[in-house]
Amino acid sequence: MNDRPADRHADAAEQARIVAHALPYLRRYAGATIVVKYGGHAMGEDSLAEGFGRDIALLKQVGINPVVVHGGGPQINAMLHRLAIQSTFIDGLRVTDAAMVEVVEMVLAGTVNKMVAGLINKAGALAVGICGKDGGLIRARKLTRMRRDPGSAIETALDLGFVGEPEEIDVRVIHALTGAGLIPVIAPVGSGRDGATYNINADTVAGAVASALGAQRLLMLTDVPGVLGRDGALLTELTIAEIDRLRADGTISGGMIPKVETCIAAVRGGVKGATILDGRVPHASLLELFTEGGIGTLIHA
Repeated sequence: MNDRPADRHADAAEQARIVAHALPYLRRYAGATIVVKYGGHAMGEDSLAEGFGRDIALLKQVGINPVVVHGGGPQINAMLHRLAIQSTFIDGLRVTDAAMVEVVEMVLAGTVNKMVAGLINKAGALAVGICGKDGGLIRARKLTRMRRDPGSAIETALDLGFVGEPEEIDVRVIHALTGAGLIPVIAPVGSGRDGATYNINADTVAGAVASALGAQRLLMLTDVPGVLGRDGALLTELTIAEIDRLRADGTISGGMIPKVETCIAAVRGGVKGATILDGRVPHASLLELFTEGGIGTLIHA
């Protein structure tokens, strides 16, 4: 244990330096809405999960309005395995039949949702777990995917079952919670016009919610540092035009494409900046918001 007065003074000076450095950023985001998409491996590691809860609580305590949207793919996989239900995927999307959507809702809106809210509550803030079906938050429509036959060039529609996409976001329930000093924690499950329940990609929900709220920032916590150049170096800032060029030359490909598409849609929808960053880095959200240049890839208009 470090008990020497000189060491204690050095530690205190370092802490004061950090606070002073963060002050301009605290002013910048005072009263702002920040939407954070939480998922990936960071959700499964206890130390990172607890750190995430503390970081979100801190954002609220310094006058920022965080809104959390979470995923839960690994947790869904584990439950389906326990129930001996086989999953199939098309273009990275889980084909979801009527029996499976009940399991998805149970895991996302139940176990995972309350776990994430609990992390924030444990850190001293007040979080409330909801899903897109609560308060009419997310009106969903069935998601369709087309596949082109390479031989005939004929396109056919793929049936993904109860997989949806946001059609309309009603933010009244979010405003009610944030206005009461609470932090909304949203599970990506929505209702269709016919009353059916739809499983929705968490990235897509986070982008749609950020746009509907007119959020200042969208933070997409992932399992990669951000968008990488051909040399493997992190690209710290990109415009939409630059992303189009990087997609055309193949620099942005694979699983990064839907993430940048979500960020672009959010920016075009009114979000001032969307960042893809590594949620496995301790205090990733704080480092992105409160340090010069951040730690991920910032996408803006």
